[in-house]
Amino acid sequence: MAALSIGLATAIPAVRTFPRRTHFRPSRISCIGWDPEGLFGPPQTGHIARREFKRRLEKDSEAREAFERQVLEEKARREALRQSRVAPDSPAALIEYFLDTEAQDIEFEIARLRPRLTEEFFSHLQLELGQLRFAVPKTEDMEDRLIELEALQKALLEGTEAYDKMQIDLVKAKESLMKILTSKDVKATLLEMVEQNALNRSLLALLDENIANAHRGNQLSLLQTITEPKFR
Repeated sequence: MAALSIGLATAIPAVRTFPRRTHFRPSRISCIGWDPEGLFGPPQTGHIARREFKRRLEKDSEAREAFERQVLEEKARREALRQSRVAPDSPAALIEYFLDTEAQDIEFEIARLRPRLTEEFFSHLQLELGQLRFAVPKTEDMEDRLIELEALQKALLEGTEAYDKMQIDLVKAKESLMKILTSKDVKATLLEMVEQNALNRSLLALLDENIANAHRGNQLSLLQTITEPKFR
């Protein structure tokens, strides 16, 4: 039986079921100085102009390499920051933990700390919100705190709902993938799933992962069965 890969992920990439057909007409490049965006100014001729053009391209290449290095460094920084953070146990401290979390890491932290986002936690958050809403008198700091907590509550409620739904979809996707990989007639099974509208994004992502694994493992029979055109 083909190898089954069912790794969990906190985000499911969109996978297109049918290839999109496009009519592409390549632009005509008549000389080395082709510059459709006008990045290098008006066309120039001569040896000096060619050297200047080459220098600008090299400079642009260096800028791209510098940007790629910066992206890798930022990724490493964020990963190190994630690993260094220790989530507290109490609801009050956990609220402060989320308030100190960078916006781009909220989804990651929701997935990592989902077991701690309990009814007790949300009750504590709602209690503090109620106290702030009805506080008299209300200071500017209290108003700011109220706005922060309302935004946090909305983000956490929506995030946990999306995460829970994703986990349910993943469980169903694993079951469907097992059904495909153990089927005696993969094509018929896939067509049946199409009719039942069972080819969701989670399943397609797992199929894509297993196709990649089949490439690496040289499992040609599975690869040809899954990747050849199925719908006409």
